[in-house]
Amino acid sequence: MPTNDEALHDLLAKLFQAHPWHGVAPGADAPAVVNAYIEIVPTDAVKYELDKPSGHLRVDRPQRFSSMCPTPYGFIPQTYCGASVAALCEARVGRTGIRGDGDPLDICVLTERPAAHGDFFVRARAIGGLRMIDGNEADDKIIAVLADDVTYGHLSDIADAPTGLIDRLQHYFLSYKQLPQEAPRRVEIAEVYNRADASEVIRRSVEDYRERFGAPETRVAELRRLLSE
Repeated sequence: MPTNDEALHDLLAKLFQAHPWHGVAPGADAPAVVNAYIEIVPTDAVKYELDKPSGHLRVDRPQRFSSMCPTPYGFIPQTYCGASVAALCEARVGRTGIRGDGDPLDICVLTERPAAHGDFFVRARAIGGLRMIDGNEADDKIIAVLADDVTYGHLSDIADAPTGLIDRLQHYFLSYKQLPQEAPRRVEIAEVYNRADASEVIRRSVEDYRERFGAPETRVAELRRLLSE
């Protein structure tokens, strides 16, 4: 028989749509396989981004230049780039003064199948990532494959992925905020890392989320407490 908290959780799930960042778990098999919320797809001429207070997509800005993200792109729910992610970045690049960017952990999902628009979840298997630094902020991009994808689903590590596709991802993230001749360049990719490192970044981002927002599994009990006051 479900507990009162479980019954309340089930009722809330029936009545309300979950917030894409706070209301959905990273996944039972995380960090190996994660839920990924997709904000933009390769055909988007504007950059959509989650409006954090409401949980809806909003237009962040038109894409400034001709390149578009070559893969579906979004974030892993209930993750946060905070102190632990920043500390790992500092250790890997041998620098200090880096902080987390304060956003959920970004993810690019390789798939052969086109999507008409964003605002959906997929199950994705992490194979590596880009250790990106924006200014002095750690802004990692996890690279994953869509679970069971016919073309990319068999890949187990970023070393197995097409080099040209990873190059295109790097070019997009290095150029999507400024023209090539603009200096100094604010965005850099310090490292392309493998599946094991990606799992560590995901694990740390989950820790950072729980440190910043609390344990998600206690929220129904907290709601019950607030309602009883």
